[in-house]
Amino acid sequence: MNAPATSPQLVSLDAIRDAHAAIAPHVHHTPVMGSSYIGSRAGAWVVLKLELFQKTGSFKVRGVVNTLRQLSEEERARGVISLSAGNHAQALAWGASRFGINATIVMPANAVPSKVAATREYGGEVIQTGGDLLATALELQRERGLTLVHPFDDPRVIAGQGTVGMEILAQVPEVDVVIVACGGGGLISGVAAAIKQRRPSVRVIGVEPEGADAMTRSLAAGSPQRLTSLSTIADGLAAPFAGTRNLAHCQAFVDDWFLVSDAEIIDAMRVLMERCKLLPEPAGAAAVVPLLTGRLLLPPGATVVPIICGGNVDLDRLKGIL
Repeated sequence: MNAPATSPQLVSLDAIRDAHAAIAPHVHHTPVMGSSYIGSRAGAWVVLKLELFQKTGSFKVRGVVNTLRQLSEEERARGVISLSAGNHAQALAWGASRFGINATIVMPANAVPSKVAATREYGGEVIQTGGDLLATALELQRERGLTLVHPFDDPRVIAGQGTVGMEILAQVPEVDVVIVACGGGGLISGVAAAIKQRRPSVRVIGVEPEGADAMTRSLAAGSPQRLTSLSTIADGLAAPFAGTRNLAHCQAFVDDWFLVSDAEIIDAMRVLMERCKLLPEPAGAAAVVPLLTGRLLLPPGATVVPIICGGNVDLDRLKGIL
């Protein structure tokens, strides 16, 4: 960690506290549960933060609601646009409908069909493309005069996702380590900002798929990097680039990183299903991989909280990977 906490790119603890109070009427305060099995594998006390039980099936509604509530009437009237592989798409469609806003979401041509269908059912207009998602969204934004809601590189989104960290500190006050899966970086940015500005001694660990390691590469390069190809089963973590603000938060607040394979993610899904009776999507299982593989070294008696960030698993695809 090397960026100062006073950097203008970093979200303040006050902004996260404000988001926490403001979004509370709209989102679930998700539960936690211990896992003695994962704990025995890791040599620690493991408490899972269950964001797969959040509205629309992932943490994404937190950042969406915190952003939409701050739009001007003129911005709301124009309608919003964003880009997403699926979870942010569903959250934005749901949130926009709740606030009476029209939402358009650009999604990959090969997006998980159940996520596309759910986005439409929540009221969003879906435009699928085989091209660059951000470029397509920005072109539509210009053509239609829409308001862009970025899926991760926005301080309002980061503050909203940071409310997960606030809840963890309240629910598991003895926490020593928090593990967060990273796609574009919205969740880990917010959670790390909340935790490190409240409890600097808590370690924050990031996890990325080997085939979608934009943040790991960005940290190594010292600047946001864009991937030329993506190859991971965890579509929820398959962001092709790291956000500028997200990189700054990871530089400032994240202690360590692990790259995990698809095979390890699948094993983690099996463990969560068989031992914890949960049904995570691949992205939702990634945070427990360092605990199951033994690569994360922990002091005796440590309390560790992996965030199970999403449960929007496609049942047809599930048959083919387990």
